[in-house]
Amino acid sequence: MPEKLLNITACTLSPLGDSAIVITFGIGMEYSIHKKIKLLMDLLEEEPFAGFIECVPAFTNLTVFYDPLVVYKDQKQSKNTEISPYEVVRSILERKLKCLKETKKLSHRTVSIPVCYGKEYGPDLEYVARYNDLTTDEVIHIHSTGEYLAYMIGFAPGFPFLGGMSEEIATPRRSSPRMTIPAGAVGIAGMQTGVYPISTPGGWQLIGQTPSKLFLPNVNPPSLLRAGDIVKFHPISDQEFKEMILKEGLQ
Repeated sequence: MPEKLLNITACTLSPLGDSAIVITFGIGMEYSIHKKIKLLMDLLEEEPFAGFIECVPAFTNLTVFYDPLVVYKDQKQSKNTEISPYEVVRSILERKLKCLKETKKLSHRTVSIPVCYGKEYGPDLEYVARYNDLTTDEVIHIHSTGEYLAYMIGFAPGFPFLGGMSEEIATPRRSSPRMTIPAGAVGIAGMQTGVYPISTPGGWQLIGQTPSKLFLPNVNPPSLLRAGDIVKFHPISDQEFKEMILKEGLQ
């Protein structure tokens, strides 16, 4: 029995300048959309075309960057220079989209992140608890026993947008964003949770902080997390937090 192909009839391909194409797979943060994005990204990285640079995944789309000069030279060698690099790459992407298999399973890395919840590490923990008619311990238990999918990395270097959080602790963003949020702050915004990798302004409800570094400027890629990772949080004490921060500083 032949393998079932993914339904990609709703996909749209649009130019982004003269060196990128955005492939949009749907609307909303859904695993079915993420699967199509990840499968195409993996296929392009495993079988890159001449001129391919990189893929950048988002919630609903994948942006494919390419070098138009390399694409043109490759077409010139095949004596086919009547179509533009954009048309060449678009044709390649359309063919690859038709090869995506419904039955192919995604492989996910699992990354465990320690979090010290509450007090000065999570100044909004009590607000999140009150908003959802829960105790702070219940919020910590719900948050730290979930499994979260990193749908995309963005906003700030290494910032993961994580889906899969329980509706029991969903909380709107703050009405007034903070001007400075410390690196490692773990927050909630609506049905999402995430971790601030660097000190930055932000409006998420802060419930804890991790000593782990998510932005790794001297590593390639410079991020602890990647789109498609499964993230698990586990509670640590104030003392453990301080010991891990000290250890990070000595490395």
